[in-house]
Amino acid sequence: MPPQILAAAITVQALHGLSDFETVQELRCDLRWKAACGLGLHDMAFDPSLLAYFRRRLARSARPNRVFEAVREVVKATSVLKGKHRRALDSTVLDDAVATQDTVTQIIAAIRAVIREVPGGAEAAGVRCSAHDYTNPGKPRIAWNDEQARAALVDALVTDALRLLGHLPEQELGEKAANAVGILALVAGQDVEPDEDSDGRDGRWRITQGTAPNRMISTVDPASRHIHKTRSHQQDGYKAHLAIEPETGILTAVTLRPGAGAEHHEAAVGLDLLASEDEPVEAFGDTAYSTGDARQALECRTPAVPQTRPATARRPRRFHPRRLHHRHHRQRGDLPPRTHRHPVRSRRPTPPAPGRVQRPMHPMPTA
Repeated sequence: MPPQILAAAITVQALHGLSDFETVQELRCDLRWKAACGLGLHDMAFDPSLLAYFRRRLARSARPNRVFEAVREVVKATSVLKGKHRRALDSTVLDDAVATQDTVTQIIAAIRAVIREVPGGAEAAGVRCSAHDYTNPGKPRIAWNDEQARAALVDALVTDALRLLGHLPEQELGEKAANAVGILALVAGQDVEPDEDSDGRDGRWRITQGTAPNRMISTVDPASRHIHKTRSHQQDGYKAHLAIEPETGILTAVTLRPGAGAEHHEAAVGLDLLASEDEPVEAFGDTAYSTGDARQALECRTPAVPQTRPATARRPRRFHPRRLHHRHHRQRGDLPPRTHRHPVRSRRPTPPAPGRVQRPMHPMPTA
């Protein structure tokens, strides 16, 4: 299948918000989809899995945003956004399909990746690593309900990881081998700290109390992170950021970032989304985009627009019905003077003067 047909298919798919299966069904049955994607009348469609394969290859290529860049050129050539200077900024969480891994699972998986990908890693692990049989696909067989056994296992695994990193042969590494070594170095230090009575040089380690900032949650997808959109709702995955023109609904910039880290905050990413604008624009977003640094950067980048408060009609003065009743009788003079009280004034009973006995309202019976 030609790549231009697949590129057109995923573009129209994003426009209509359809799944891969629904997109292929439209290509098979709808003549408008066939004409938009360059298929003939009698051309058959393809399997839906081809769209996922194409997106994966596109994401790993040197220009992963080439489809978006082509659409941007069409938008610029047609002048659809001419005279429209408003951009709305927003973000959403995309859940990751991988499971969150604990420290033991991460270290074992990282050591296995180094043994598999790095030349000479298997020989170094066979000599230096003794905490676990890394050819066994299962977890170490220990008493997992024993705290001391778990602490001893973590200490031994971290020691194996550091020994393996220190005794790998010096050589030029490829992309996969370099990533495996980097992930092992990361997981060997992100969740552990020197033991309580250790000075950090005797090789005794324990699990860190708390969660490390910007923690890698899985060796399968190293860029996935813990995300907290609210204090109570927690997710694992990525954040998709976008800038949109609100009248036409055209996305002017999009990006996918990890869900944690100051460099991936909405305010920092929002400035990157607006950097490709040729003319000054008015940006709208929630309070996540309104940090002091972001506002200062936008004020320096775009001219200040004076905001005038729209004139509103003065609301008529309203009174309580009881207050109106008292006002009416106060004007006519029908009520005695003691009943005229300010409606806001407290109506607490006045205490009797010192030395004066207040008479009861009803006489008490005598004995």
